[in-house]
Amino acid sequence: MSSPRTLFDKIWDSHVVLSRGAQSLLYIDRHIVHDGSFHAFNMLRARGLAVRRPAQNFGTPDHYVPTHGRSPADAATPEIRGMIETLERNLAETGIQRYPLDDIRQGIVHVVGPEQGITLPGLTLVCGDSHTSSHGALGAFAFGIGQSENLHVLATQTLWQTRPRTMRIAVEGRLAAGVSPKDVVLAIVAHIGAGGAVGHVVEFAGSAIRAMSVEGRLTVCNMSIEAGARAGLIAPDDTTFAYVAGRPLAPQGEAFDRALAQWRGLPSDPGAAFDRETTLDAAAIAPMVTWGTSPEDALPIDAVVPDAKPQALAYMGLVPGTRLTDIAIDRVFIGSCTNSRIEDLRAAAAMLRGRKARVPTLVVPGSGLVKAQAEAEGLDKLFLAAGFEWRHAGCSMCVGINGETGRPLERIASTSNRNFEGRQGKGVRTHLLSPAMAAAAAVEGRLVDIRGIA
Repeated sequence: MSSPRTLFDKIWDSHVVLSRGAQSLLYIDRHIVHDGSFHAFNMLRARGLAVRRPAQNFGTPDHYVPTHGRSPADAATPEIRGMIETLERNLAETGIQRYPLDDIRQGIVHVVGPEQGITLPGLTLVCGDSHTSSHGALGAFAFGIGQSENLHVLATQTLWQTRPRTMRIAVEGRLAAGVSPKDVVLAIVAHIGAGGAVGHVVEFAGSAIRAMSVEGRLTVCNMSIEAGARAGLIAPDDTTFAYVAGRPLAPQGEAFDRALAQWRGLPSDPGAAFDRETTLDAAAIAPMVTWGTSPEDALPIDAVVPDAKPQALAYMGLVPGTRLTDIAIDRVFIGSCTNSRIEDLRAAAAMLRGRKARVPTLVVPGSGLVKAQAEAEGLDKLFLAAGFEWRHAGCSMCVGINGETGRPLERIASTSNRNFEGRQGKGVRTHLLSPAMAAAAAVEGRLVDIRGIA
């Protein structure tokens, strides 16, 4: 009998084409490109190569797109407009399935993938973006790659990789009221550190993870990269299968039944060995917020600024001992591939209850379909009534390369995934938190503990 295997082992082993020493050539099931992929297409063209399997490649603009309009002409600069238009030409010329700016299916790659059924259990999936780890929420081995690797996948539908180690992070118990998947993953990153999962694929497990919706799991896997992980994974279960069923690119009819039988065999076997394991108590996790310049600098909202990391404190303009709830906010951003799905927008809207924003607040849905659903539910009206801006889909202020940034020394409460120096604009100070916490900060004008809001 074979030894027990992990979910990751099963996916990896079934995708190895050949091995040479420590390197294995993996077959790549799905590949997504965005508006930053022009280098890969230029290299493909320069070498006279064609896209090997166009039907397994997909593209949508997201990083550079304007969110106040749906035309490339709305782009912040002529250069950015050129990048959006170049992607469309590259996709059209190569026959890759595309979701252009004026298509309701357009959006952030890590929202569009699961939404369209591009992401499925047991697949390998790559994209030229570090937060490709998001897709592991559906039981796929998904990871970010660079432009030369994008080229390799476009030309061969394969990729050379070194097998990573495995790590299991269990979150056991029940989450308290006001605690979201974003708080869980911030607590995990704070617990193991920004380098705590380097060289590993992390499988998130435990009763608290299993209780999450797929949208919540996407948030957790999205930020696995912030702990240095190569990828994040969650075993597919009935919650996963219900989410996948009926998606445009998922198997249909009898093909779905056959796929389902295979997917049920993917979860890690009892007794499967991981290189590292750690467990968190779900009940001990509180609403979280970052205070420094790394996602690991996260604390419960009822804590105080620590006397640590002087450079981070100086950049953030904070004094040790200051209560986090005393920190005033200049701007709020609700969006990004971490927290721009319909459940995130519902959580943010639920905090308003007729309240008005005290600071400028930008709400950017993760896709045109998310936007349409939010509007069908009347969430846009709640945001607008509170004084929030309601935009079109895109990455927006998460990284700010589309021209949507904060001002120097502005303090932003953000539902995105990174609070690095300059991430949201030169000199901008970013605090990461959940959608509900962000909406509460917008109406209070400061960081606030949502557990105290009636």
